[in-house]
Amino acid sequence: MSSGVRLRRPTDRICERCGRREAWSDESESWRVVVDDADGPQAGSVHCIHEWDINGNFLPIEG
Repeated sequence: MSSGVRLRRPTDRICERCGRREAWSDESESWRVVVDDADGPQAGSVHCIHEWDINGNFLPIEG
């Protein structure tokens, strides 16, 4: 029996410190750096301890 509740996951994230942008890849089941056609990879700083923009406002359950 299905309850009609679905679990949502974030599909993209941006580091609030260095601007690194990543998107979830279902194919590799991991986060991948976003590549913009004009700007190239959005890798941010290699030495950053990333602080992702996913916070308490994200609601993982939809019903």
